[in-house]
Amino acid sequence: MDKFEKFTGRVAPLDRANVDTDAIIPKQFLKSIKRTGFGPNLFDEWRYLDQGEPDRDNDNRPLNTSFVLNDSRYQGAQILLTRDNFGCGSSREHAPWALADYGFRVIIAPSFADIFFNNCFKNGILPIVLKEHDVDSLFAKSGDESALELTVDLSSQELKSAHGAVLSFDVDPFRKQCLLEGLDDIGLTLQHQDSIRAFEEQRRVKAPWVFGC
Repeated sequence: MDKFEKFTGRVAPLDRANVDTDAIIPKQFLKSIKRTGFGPNLFDEWRYLDQGEPDRDNDNRPLNTSFVLNDSRYQGAQILLTRDNFGCGSSREHAPWALADYGFRVIIAPSFADIFFNNCFKNGILPIVLKEHDVDSLFAKSGDESALELTVDLSSQELKSAHGAVLSFDVDPFRKQCLLEGLDDIGLTLQHQDSIRAFEEQRRVKAPWVFGC
């Protein structure tokens, strides 16, 4: 997992509450477990006017021009701004995979579904909870002719706009450190690989039958 570093990114405003994981990445795309390749089908039923299928070429599909990700102002957005209870529904990890593959590194909302919230951290996405009036303010600013840009500084736990406005956010210290160091569950385990290897070598001597010896 890549380290999370301070960056300035464009904000895409998805003004919907209770966005479930089937809307984020529909069920027909769950056959793959490669973690990559899901970005083109993120919010598939909202982005396109026809039915999406796995391995289908998306380049010539008819677009829903009223959907936010098809608005030229928000092309290349790395920050998703949305409403309450984002990521509800099934616990599919494909949802953060699709968001990350599209290019989103941060999601801002007043609240998140618990399992989705946890899965974001494990896949290098920073979910930020802000008070509803702060989210309302960001939505108001994101609808201008030019897209809103925010600087995300995880170290200081701050969001900064070009106009100097600063919003602070909370994040669990352990999860924060994992993002800053680029450590997912496997990365955390590999920090102890020397101890694991030593244990396995001792185990091989004491219980060789376990290893087929």
